Amino acid sequence: MQQISESELVLMKIIWKNGGTALYSYVMEELEKEQNEWKKNTVLTLLSRLIEKQFLKTKKIGRRNEYVAVVTEQEYQTMQTHSFLDKVYGGDVKHLVSALLQQDMLSADELKEIERFWAKQNE
Repeated sequence: MQQISESELVLMKIIWKNGGTALYSYVMEELEKEQNEWKKNTVLTLLSRLIEKQFLKTKKIGRRNEYVAVVTEQEYQTMQTHSFLDKVYGGDVKHLVSALLQQDMLSADELKEIERFWAKQNE
């Protein structure tokens, strides 16, 4: 799966937040709420790129396009996590967790919670 840009991710988050589908007008309304002033052509170009990269597909509703997410937010997060882990830590999860603990980004309580979650998964 290809990478998407930060701008493309903004649009994907809007679509995911709306249950995985959105009309162009909805996307523009949400961008306006976020005080993002992208022009129509910019948004259409980004949506087209997401279609080319197979993150979105379109469904015709009359003359309008409904943009439908092909990839769920969780699938994207999983893909990005694997990519990051491979690039930065050579795929070694222990080094990632160690770095999180050393930088105080993961508390002892959070680690215990992860251990409980892991134990439940392996029952």
